[in-house]
Amino acid sequence: MKSFVGIFVVGLTMAGCTTMPKPETKPVTRTKTANGVKVTYNYTREDRECLKRAMYAESLASDPDGYLAVGTVVANRLTSPAYPKTICGVVGQEKQFAPGVMKVVIKDQAEPTLDAAADAILHGERHPALESAMFFHTQGLKYPYGNMHYVAVAGGNAFYEKRAKDGTLETPPPLPAYEVAMNYVGNQQASEQITSPQFDHLLPATGPVPAFTAATAFAPTSMKPIDTAFTVPQKVVVPRERPDFAISGPLN
Repeated sequence: MKSFVGIFVVGLTMAGCTTMPKPETKPVTRTKTANGVKVTYNYTREDRECLKRAMYAESLASDPDGYLAVGTVVANRLTSPAYPKTICGVVGQEKQFAPGVMKVVIKDQAEPTLDAAADAILHGERHPALESAMFFHTQGLKYPYGNMHYVAVAGGNAFYEKRAKDGTLETPPPLPAYEVAMNYVGNQQASEQITSPQFDHLLPATGPVPAFTAATAFAPTSMKPIDTAFTVPQKVVVPRERPDFAISGPLN
């Protein structure tokens, strides 16, 4: 995982997005669609801000491709039973993302592209090469572990899956993007919303919900442009507990 200070890269080595916490249940509900059932996750504007900051900090404000790759890791972790229940919970998890990730100052010129990338993730877009990847570290570093299955390099990071010798994932897998629906709710309406002083400075406690409309089209490398216009839905989905994930072996 990339850090803003070089000593952290060496000192933390396999920390950051290289460790695997214990599984926990997600606050979700099932939504029927024409093709079947989707799992709906509630998110707040604070969650969206957490997503933006992780994408910006971890790719060192690089490019849309790097933003989308880090955002895909966040989304994959959100929908895996092994990680916290909310986007801010995933980003703020101890020793997972770069130190100071929630305090990084985003440059004004980066906001339009970053907004578009965040909305793309929340609308179901994923980096095409990452698939089930939930881990990454700074590009160029080498580790002597045989379970690191590399899938992509983007934004100065190398992304990988942890796979056993038989090729199976060692981490409870995320849901495919087509099985996930993200539902915006106001801060007071969110279910299972994480509360921590770490995030208090991100957004005001009260006030109108901002319009999440991207100022520019978002077109990452080798991907078609997508519509990133965002409208706050009128119907709020009340999440229910997702069934416990059955794990065949210990997470270590």
